[in-house]
Amino acid sequence: MRLKFNQLASQLARGLAPVYLICGAEPLQLGEAAQAVRAAARAQGFDEREVLEAEASFDWGRLAAAAQTLSLFSARRLIELRVPGARLGKEGGEAVRAYCERPAPDTLLLILAPELEHKELSARWVQAADQAGVVLPVRQVSGRELVAWVEQRLRGHGLIPEAEVAVLLAERVEGNLLAAAQEVDKLALLYGEGPIDRGGLLAAIGDSARFDVFALPDAVLGGDRARVHRILDRLAAEGTAPAIVLWALAKEARVLASAAFAAPKGSAAVTAVLEEHRVWSSRRGLVQAALRRLKLEQLRRLVRRCAEADLQIKGVANGDPWLTLGEIADELAGGRGEWLAA
Repeated sequence: MRLKFNQLASQLARGLAPVYLICGAEPLQLGEAAQAVRAAARAQGFDEREVLEAEASFDWGRLAAAAQTLSLFSARRLIELRVPGARLGKEGGEAVRAYCERPAPDTLLLILAPELEHKELSARWVQAADQAGVVLPVRQVSGRELVAWVEQRLRGHGLIPEAEVAVLLAERVEGNLLAAAQEVDKLALLYGEGPIDRGGLLAAIGDSARFDVFALPDAVLGGDRARVHRILDRLAAEGTAPAIVLWALAKEARVLASAAFAAPKGSAAVTAVLEEHRVWSSRRGLVQAALRRLKLEQLRRLVRRCAEADLQIKGVANGDPWLTLGEIADELAGGRGEWLAA
């Protein structure tokens, strides 16, 4: 059977399958899925574990031999077959398919294939593993699925996140689940079980004495020009990638331009735009304040300036991207678009 990562725990609780194939290049889920299978196997008396490394020169007869060898220490055994390559090859495929068609009694076969090509999932040996047990592909997670994953992880540690927390953390880790898991672990250590809000997250994910790029949008929307300049100076001095700062500013400029365009249609239209862009209620007051001081044409020009900064960052256009980013941030905050890097 084919499973998703979040279905594995319930399947293991119902009983072990004789074969598990876990494949895919997302290291956190692959490692956690393998560990879950190992733990379930130990709990059910699979006390002996044999690891086979299927390198290029691997003798595939060892798989059949391992399955037929009687255990000296336990009635049940776990055979862990690690496949480092993108494909199993003809000999390997035949060996695994033969095993899956007649699994050894009191033996669990766990196949780990992190580099397996997606097209290999249609191979006959994978289909045999599917028929005999469980095939679990793991993959990179992004977008709303990543936000849901982060929130589930937070709640699994006893944290109760406000709506925006999972979104911010997902944006920060940019799809790196291992980094996300580490941040969640740190939050759990700092705060224990209970609610966590935006402020708590921002204080925890960086040194409290350091300005984080996530603090920049609120300073811009709030019209706090002095704070905007301090944040930019600190980010530039610390060697922060200008592309990250551009991402934060461009996101706000686009939201504001869309909301300003919708404003003549009434407050309901503006609210719809903010919902579409996932602007949480806790920040809508800041957005409304920015809309009162910024005109639509001004915002459209700032969006174009963000595109100009992008070209400068890529080396396609002349100019200092930090100077352009500073001018964009200052004007969004209500200034005249002035900034002199420290």
